[in-house]
Amino acid sequence: MPSPYRPKSPRPKNNAGQNRGNFRKEDKGPKRNDRIRATEVRVISPKGEMMGVMPTQQALDLAREFGVDLIEIAATAVPPVCKLQEYGKYLYEEAKKHKHQKSASRVKEIKLRPRIDSHDLFIKVRRAENFLFHGHKVKLLLQYRYRELEHPEIGIATITKAIEALMHISTRDNEPKRSGRAIVVGLTPVQQNKRKLVHNEAPGEEDGEDDSAVDNDGGDDE
Repeated sequence: MPSPYRPKSPRPKNNAGQNRGNFRKEDKGPKRNDRIRATEVRVISPKGEMMGVMPTQQALDLAREFGVDLIEIAATAVPPVCKLQEYGKYLYEEAKKHKHQKSASRVKEIKLRPRIDSHDLFIKVRRAENFLFHGHKVKLLLQYRYRELEHPEIGIATITKAIEALMHISTRDNEPKRSGRAIVVGLTPVQQNKRKLVHNEAPGEEDGEDDSAVDNDGGDDE
């Protein structure tokens, strides 16, 4: 006896994978607008000007006033740094920037003197930190004058101080050892998602000038 006809009901679609995919896609990129959890942020205007620290709600009101998004561009800074910009334009510029970095990333040279004063050393450290933040390697070059060779430990102490100030954003390629009248130490930036600024309030120019063209010798008889 033939079996009775039973129409096949369509199998329910499993949307779990699709939903997961959508969730992941939505989470890509930096936090923006209402997803920013910090209570206050440092704001950069659409023209790239610093607007200072303000409550996050005030920054969101500014974003609505300008007709743009509030995008968290430096989440590890205290407070986080946010930029007022259209999100689509931000993603485009970031993709363009990363493509440029892959081809243009190079070694940036920072020159030091053994007896550099603390203020000037801090400026050098800030510049080096910015280069490392943007993915450039940094070469610290400390040069002695002949008279300064009588106390080589001063130069070692100076370059060690600079290295220690940059260890949060880099790894040291070699030990600081004197070779002739110079000490050279290479620094490699850590992975991008681990980079944070300590000595700079916000990222500076991506590919600024280094000290490679600076004459740091100052004469041999001093």
